[in-house]
Amino acid sequence: MFGLIDKVAIVWGGGSGMGEATALRLARAGCDVAVVDLDIALAEAVAAKISALGRRAIALAANVTDEQQVDRAVAETESGLGPIGVMVTVVGMAGFGPVLDITSEQWDREQSINLKSVFLTAKSVARTMVRNGGGAITAICSVSGLTSAPRHASYGAAKAGVAHLVRSMGAELAPRIRVNAVAPGTIETQRVKATEERIAAIERRVPMARMGSVDEIAKAVLFLSSDLASFVTGQTLAVDGGWTSQFLMDAHDSSSTDKDIDWEKVSNT
Repeated sequence: MFGLIDKVAIVWGGGSGMGEATALRLARAGCDVAVVDLDIALAEAVAAKISALGRRAIALAANVTDEQQVDRAVAETESGLGPIGVMVTVVGMAGFGPVLDITSEQWDREQSINLKSVFLTAKSVARTMVRNGGGAITAICSVSGLTSAPRHASYGAAKAGVAHLVRSMGAELAPRIRVNAVAPGTIETQRVKATEERIAAIERRVPMARMGSVDEIAKAVLFLSSDLASFVTGQTLAVDGGWTSQFLMDAHDSSSTDKDIDWEKVSNT
């Protein structure tokens, strides 16, 4: 169904969280996977899980803001597993604060980790895909790159850059290479745990009234990487529980809410 059997995937930032979930999803769909992470121990642990699923896997360490390290990881993936058909970049850092307090060093660091990393990894892999006949590239963006919020200036600007880079590369590299992005909303990871106060805020602001899971992001990446998305390129898919669909209001303060709809009656009509 997915058209991914025996394809080689490289997942940058695959050692934990959304990256780990994505690497495992791709493996279950039939991919052999190169797991790349700054922390080699994390990459090795995920690679072991993939091997236990019956797929080939290698673990690599690389700093995705260093072009030489990126190119080396791509070369090692091809020599160890074969031509790359699927690439996913799940790398980022979020530094929130008032725009007037952002230092130039902080700005440069966030742009490098959140945007330059996507450019370097996508460019390096796309070059090999051109030689090998094509493939699918997916980057992790953010809803912060699709809208604005206080204290998100640097992070949001970098993620907006990812969305634009995906549009540009998608148009330029078609028809053989598809380039897309997934923009997560509030996702529960090891780093982001929901307190009671945060859960209450999410229930007010997110139409789905909950945080998303890392596997829900992984499933969106799987879709974009697969033949199911064969006519999709240059797009950023928001996986945010409806966060970006609302307009300056709490989702459940609107006139059409879960509290107002008799779902049992609707389902029986």
